[in-house]
Amino acid sequence: MTAVHDAEQILLAHLGNFGETTVPLADALGHILAEPLIADRDFPPFNRVAMDGFAVSFDAVQAGQTRFEVAYTQFAGAPESTLPNPSLAVEVMTGAVLPKGATAVVRIEDVAIQTNGSKKIIDIKAMPEAEWQHIHLQGYDRKQGGCIVKQGVRLTPAEIAVAASIGKSTLRVYHRPKIAVVSTGNELVPIDQTPLSHQIRQSNAYTLQAFLAEMNIASDRFHMLDDRNEMESLLARLLNDYDVILTTGSVSAGSVDMLPSVLAHLSVRQLIHKIEQRPGKPMWFGRKGLKFVFALPGNPVSIVVCFLKYVRSWLLRSMGVEPEMQLYASLESDIIFKPKLTYFLPVKLSSKRNGSLEAQPLKGHGSGDFANLVLCDGFLELPPEKSIFYSDEPYPVLLYRALR
Repeated sequence: MTAVHDAEQILLAHLGNFGETTVPLADALGHILAEPLIADRDFPPFNRVAMDGFAVSFDAVQAGQTRFEVAYTQFAGAPESTLPNPSLAVEVMTGAVLPKGATAVVRIEDVAIQTNGSKKIIDIKAMPEAEWQHIHLQGYDRKQGGCIVKQGVRLTPAEIAVAASIGKSTLRVYHRPKIAVVSTGNELVPIDQTPLSHQIRQSNAYTLQAFLAEMNIASDRFHMLDDRNEMESLLARLLNDYDVILTTGSVSAGSVDMLPSVLAHLSVRQLIHKIEQRPGKPMWFGRKGLKFVFALPGNPVSIVVCFLKYVRSWLLRSMGVEPEMQLYASLESDIIFKPKLTYFLPVKLSSKRNGSLEAQPLKGHGSGDFANLVLCDGFLELPPEKSIFYSDEPYPVLLYRALR
């Protein structure tokens, strides 16, 4: 068997490469960026007024002047103007170019305004405390030529906004792999069919497709019976047509668990089979050239754990994403687990007032317990070198869903 850490290292050593493609900016949300976003000019590109108010000379204020006549109004979108005289002020709007010669902005609520015919006079009630107050200086955020967003970032509305601001109408992104999801087993029937007493409906394939959909990866679904010829025929075709194959079932130690031998016959090189963990011990991983196969156990909880721990992270790294932030949570109560295996404990998570996450263990009824998945927020990864895990001890969390 392979230790959990060693399995992760094997996966890292055999990442996929699915290429790159170009997408319109309007369709780029959720893709993984394959190029850095570089500032095409300073950010901001000019000394930008940050408050509605009045632009003045800070030196004049420092010299004791508190009353200013307003020379004109500078609107956002107007070209740069000039403060005619240090003794005058310019009314400015948020987002406007700071007039040349002005070195501070006084908020409109910090002045008293008087009008005398066409003249506007302001008396400053709260003096600016420093030069460049309420001014977003040119290049303060990024200089021209600087990297704003690194490649390997999943594109959210924030990155879309940056791309638009630097004039990128299209973006280079990592190509999403073409994935086949395959369930196995004579006992499985389609979900719209009423199962007989010895049958169950296909559900695991839908679970995997839902996980992939959350990653914005489309997939096709297949099913094969526990028949060697059928398995060989279908898998040979899928290895030709798809980048990645995810299977469920037929990888354990039963007499009909023939998937590993079928894959070997198809020249798929085995890299992992059986990991020192519970649930999900029978997982299999291999490759044939640039094609990859993850053969997951058939039990629902095992599938979830293996996908979250191995498949999801492998797909993200294969598409150029850096490792994600690791969450930790502390146990709410003591746990005893004696087998020398990494234990992925299903838990319900809650946020404490001190800023920590607390994990409430869910007992459940084994790796086939669907109800536990409905209640579960994630899995606490408990190391194999211990058998007693005490409350308040923090451990890594595999997050199953957004916290509720």
